[in-house]
Amino acid sequence: MLVLFTDFGLEGPYLGQVEAVLCAQAPGARVVHLFSDLPPYDIQSAAYLLPAFVSRFPPATVFLCVVDPGVGGNRPGVIARIDGHWFVGPNEGLFALLSRRASSVECWQLPHSDSASPSFHGRDVFAPVAARLARGLAPVGEVVDAAALEQASWLDDLPRIVYIDRYGNAMTGLRASSVPGDAVLTVNGHALNTARTFTDVGVGEAFWYENANGLVEFAVNRGRADAVLSLAIGDAISL
Repeated sequence: MLVLFTDFGLEGPYLGQVEAVLCAQAPGARVVHLFSDLPPYDIQSAAYLLPAFVSRFPPATVFLCVVDPGVGGNRPGVIARIDGHWFVGPNEGLFALLSRRASSVECWQLPHSDSASPSFHGRDVFAPVAARLARGLAPVGEVVDAAALEQASWLDDLPRIVYIDRYGNAMTGLRASSVPGDAVLTVNGHALNTARTFTDVGVGEAFWYENANGLVEFAVNRGRADAVLSLAIGDAISL
């Protein structure tokens, strides 16, 4: 299985061109679109989202992860095998939290490609490598220490909004397990209590809860939290 985790969006040719490479070079693999609307250029938000969504995929799943504002520069590309899953993408911190929380990490730095477009490594560098892994072939590149994936200054949990879904619910970089169950969380001047699910509060009422993937999320019952609370990616959270 090949899983796409990108900020490419559904508009335009980018996602389609990447998927075309995957289908041509790994024709037997199923391609799953996990995220195509990650916050553009926001590596840190993506890095805190990724670990919450990996565990439900079967072992040996290949994740093609591209949030790459440094494309064409001197940032390296990597393959990482983390707790039995494969990850391919630019090494700008995208796999930092995933590797930090893992029990097993291996890492390879991808070789430079002279034939790749300097502005589209997702298609020309990372997609072919992901397809190769999906075919069961060995990783390419130089073995490097797993510490190469780390971002030492990043917190274990990120107290800010990292993603807003189509319903206006605002996911955070906080694992719910790291927050007391009766905590009052403040975001953008709004102090919110917790609830188990939407119907536990009145229509139009805002609250925070543990979402289906273990993250703290802000929501409004039958409404948009982003509109009601004037939320945006990057807004800070406090207890």
